[in-house]
Amino acid sequence: MSIWKPSVTVAAIIEDAGKFLLVEEETSDGLRFNQPAGHLDEGETPVHGAIREALEETAHHFQPQGFLGLYMSRYISARTHDVVTYLRIAFYGKSLGADLTRALDTGIVRAVWLTPEEIQALAPRHRSPLVWQCIEDYLNGRRAPLEQVFAHESIVGKPLN
Repeated sequence: MSIWKPSVTVAAIIEDAGKFLLVEEETSDGLRFNQPAGHLDEGETPVHGAIREALEETAHHFQPQGFLGLYMSRYISARTHDVVTYLRIAFYGKSLGADLTRALDTGIVRAVWLTPEEIQALAPRHRSPLVWQCIEDYLNGRRAPLEQVFAHESIVGKPLN
């Protein structure tokens, strides 16, 4: 019997003056657009993971202001042909500015501010259907306090060995 394990990711929904910060990145399916997002690392809380991913992928210092939602999707990997399920923990917030001397993560072509209309027009090039779903939920006023996502101190504390 195999154990099903979805890939846990975190995402930063960053809006400023009606535009959202996205990344254009190289994937096995070609160039795609996504929010700053990536895998949750061992020993970090979801909030800290979203802050880290935003900085690594956009050079922007992300300040989470709330919890947007928990999202799931799956697809067939073009590289391995395996079914992959993602569990996305999304936060919304603002940029505290960019470190223009910082190199972006490998595979990130650029960070770009786009209007909702521009994002929607790029739908065929979204990394996943969750890109637009998160924008749409944000635009529709979905909001929850950061406290909705709890991480016990054992996550960032001493190893449990």
